[in-house]
Amino acid sequence: MSEVRFVQVSKEFEDNNKGKFMAVKNADFTIRDKEFMVFVGPSGCGKTTSLRMIAGLERQTSGDIYIGDRIVNKAHPKDRDIAMVFQDYALYPHMTIRENMSFGLKNLKRPKSEIDEKVTEAARILSLETLLDRKPRELSGGQRQRVAVGRAIVRNPKVFLFDEPLSNLDAKLRVQMRIELSELHKRLGATIVYVTHDQVEAMTLGTRIVVMNQGEIQQIDTPEELYKNPKNMFVAGFIGSPPMNFVKGRLEGNTIQTAEHVFFVPEHMLSTYKAYQGKEVTLGIRPEDILNLEQLTVQPAHNIIEPVIKVVEHLGSEFLVYFSIGEETIVAKFNADYPVKAFTKQQLYVNMDKMTLFDPETQFRIS
Repeated sequence: MSEVRFVQVSKEFEDNNKGKFMAVKNADFTIRDKEFMVFVGPSGCGKTTSLRMIAGLERQTSGDIYIGDRIVNKAHPKDRDIAMVFQDYALYPHMTIRENMSFGLKNLKRPKSEIDEKVTEAARILSLETLLDRKPRELSGGQRQRVAVGRAIVRNPKVFLFDEPLSNLDAKLRVQMRIELSELHKRLGATIVYVTHDQVEAMTLGTRIVVMNQGEIQQIDTPEELYKNPKNMFVAGFIGSPPMNFVKGRLEGNTIQTAEHVFFVPEHMLSTYKAYQGKEVTLGIRPEDILNLEQLTVQPAHNIIEPVIKVVEHLGSEFLVYFSIGEETIVAKFNADYPVKAFTKQQLYVNMDKMTLFDPETQFRIS
C-alpha cells in the first residue's frame, strides 16, 4: 500500500514579527493508494507545509505521519521512498536531460543497465526521447517540467509529491500539462499528492481535494461533492469559477426576505430549514443558477429580479454579468446567445431549486 496518513498532525512555526503560529492544525486524513489528492487553498493556508511534512523537509510539531504501514516521523527524506517535483523544476543546468533524469538513480548506485532502461521508458512516456542530449536551457518551460516529472518517474517511488508544478507556465501550457499529468496518473496508477492555489487546476486533476484555510482542513471530498455540497461558506466561496454568491436574508415562512427581494423557497426544502424560521440566514446561489429570463421557455411565477447591470465581462462563448443585491455584488454567468448590456435593467430568474443556505454565525451549510 502507498497510502499516506496524517494522524492529528500539527505544525507550529515561530515568526520574529508574529511570534508562534500554527501552520497546520490537527490534520487527520488518509490519502488512498493510487489516489490523485490535491491540496488547495489561499496563500498561507498550510497546503505546502503539509506536502513538505510528507516529504520530510519539515518536521511536524505533533502527530504521526505514515507512508504505507510505516511511520516516518523521524525518517530522512531520502529514506521515505517519495519523489518531489518542484515549481522551479530544480534541474542541473550543466547536465544533459539524460543526466538530470538519471542523477537520483546514480546516487542510489543502481546498475547502468537499469538506469538506461528506466530513463528510456520515462522519456518515452513523456515524449522526451529526442531531447535527452540537450541541456535544460535549450528546452521550453513545458519541456523542462516534463523532465522534472521524468526524474521522479525513474525512481518508481511509493508517492509522488508535486509542489505547484505548473505555476511558471503560461495559460495554454498549463492546460496541456494538466491533461498530461492526468493521463500520467492513469498510466502509472501512482499515489500523487499535488499542491496548487488554482482551484480550476484542483477540480480538473483531483480524485479528491483537500480544501485548507488558515492551517485547518475545511473539507475533503470529490470535485463534484465540493461543488454541489460545500460544507461551509469558505469552501462555497473558494470552489467554482466564479465562486458562489452570498446574500443576507431572513427565513420567513416559505420565503427568504433580503434587503431588496423576496425569494420563494421550494416546498420540498422547507423541512430542512424549519429550525431557522424567523432567523437570519445567508443565501448561496451559483452564478450559473441565475438565468436570463429571455432564455426560459416557461415563465416562472416567482424569484424574478430586475437589477441594473453594472458590468458585462465577455468570455467568448459566455459572459459574466455583475449587479447588486443590497450591499452585495452578485455575478451571473450567461450564454453568449443572450446578450446583455451594461447600465440597463435586466429581468433575471434565480433558480432557488439550486440554492444553499448557510448559518451566518457558524458559516456552516444548513442541512
